[in-house]
Amino acid sequence: MTPKLQTPFRYSPLMAVLFLLSFALPALGADLKPVLEASPALLKLLSIAEVKPGEVGESLNVSARVELDQARVARIGASVTGRITEINAMLGQAVKKGERLALLNSTELGKAQSDYLKAASQVNLRRITVKRAERLMESGVISEAEFQERQSVLTEADVDLRAANDQLRVMGMSEADLKRLDKQRSIHSFSPVTASIDGVVIERNVAIGQVVQPADSLYTVADLSHLWLVAEIPEQQAHWARQGDQAFAEVPALPGQEVSGKLIYVADMVDPDTRTVTVRMALANPQRLFKPQMLATLKLSRPGSQTLIVPSQAVVRENDRDFVFVDTGAARFEMRPVRLGREEAQKRPLLEGLKAGEKIVVGGAFHLNNERLRSILE
Repeated sequence: MTPKLQTPFRYSPLMAVLFLLSFALPALGADLKPVLEASPALLKLLSIAEVKPGEVGESLNVSARVELDQARVARIGASVTGRITEINAMLGQAVKKGERLALLNSTELGKAQSDYLKAASQVNLRRITVKRAERLMESGVISEAEFQERQSVLTEADVDLRAANDQLRVMGMSEADLKRLDKQRSIHSFSPVTASIDGVVIERNVAIGQVVQPADSLYTVADLSHLWLVAEIPEQQAHWARQGDQAFAEVPALPGQEVSGKLIYVADMVDPDTRTVTVRMALANPQRLFKPQMLATLKLSRPGSQTLIVPSQAVVRENDRDFVFVDTGAARFEMRPVRLGREEAQKRPLLEGLKAGEKIVVGGAFHLNNERLRSILE
């Protein structure tokens, strides 16, 4: 069976010619500099402006991530070995400095308190003995050497008491706890695990009945009101970043919000594996909208020098070359090749092709170029 041929689209030949002309005409525009006369209707669609000097800043965008401010993170553990008997803080809970997170029962703490009470009793006993010896020496009953010996025993007891006191402080007992122990003379073997900073519990590694050691990290508390934005800048652009510079950032998870801050850290060394330099920006987070490990874009910028600039909408791009339409007067426009720098804020620095004061089409260049292509076909 003979396949049925489809009727070609009516305007396809013209479209094909226009398509081919878009590749063939740049050379014509570069060499012959065609001049186009615009009709009154077309003139109404065009905006004309003089080429003037201006400043085009430069910017660098790099991938970044939100991280915890390590100066505002506390990893909290027990001060003694013991068994957890009570949990007071859960994941995500806001806590204050000194607030109890958990409670544990420690036989080690009980023994240390017992040693302290024994040492305190010995000191009290030795003081009484020294006072009695002092009276006996004044009465001539004992010699000065025997009195000094009893003073030496008191000194040794004082040393033992101070050592026991220091041990209890290492185990987390405060001055108030020690005064209560001296007053009540009873052992209290329960030790609290307390928050060392204001913040939010972001990790909890403890359960009822768990035996913990002082080296164990039971809780991690972080102040989330201040975070870091961390980025890795390629070593070729490392000169863009200096500590104290102002930077901007966008977080895709929070569209429409651009934040600013200062660079608080620029690494002094290049990472040999990634060939990048680490930078950090301080990120204020009073409403806790930003979450650690969110992805972001860090924007660094620097001022440019004064140069002639061309609005991006004035540029016609053909066959990998840039052109603009120059107003030559009497509704006539010359298509002229130009060499431009990188676009920044809808402006491009002029490197070659125009002079200051020349008038160019800054609005409607697309319509003028279409008219040029159409006139060539006629």
